[in-house]
Amino acid sequence: MSDFGFLKTHRTWEDWCGMLVGALIVVSPWFPVQDQAAIAGNQTAVLNTIAVGLVVFGVSQLEYVALQRWQEVATILVGLWLIASPYVIGYSGDGFLRVYHTGLGAVVVLLGLLQLWQDWDLTDQDMLKHGQ
Repeated sequence: MSDFGFLKTHRTWEDWCGMLVGALIVVSPWFPVQDQAAIAGNQTAVLNTIAVGLVVFGVSQLEYVALQRWQEVATILVGLWLIASPYVIGYSGDGFLRVYHTGLGAVVVLLGLLQLWQDWDLTDQDMLKHGQ
């Protein structure tokens, strides 16, 4: 029986996964099976998506370079915003973008929660050794 010991340590692949998800968020308005006319008419949704994707990508890069706890909390908050943004901004009826953002936001939140759980008991000095 496996004890999931590999999930107890924050590894650099998790940061790379966060960068990949950030890039996917940036390009999500142009995924296939989209109503491109509806997306083109809602520039706020597109700008929000690009901003959120860049924040996820940037925070994941910061975690890779110099890990700190605020980065994981920021990842969770940005993921929650991505889940809520179709309803707050008003593009929840625009094709599959709501589904993409809910799914990608859930991945970001779960990744942030996993990383926060892994690093909960680490000291600041231990966190700075991440990736070395």
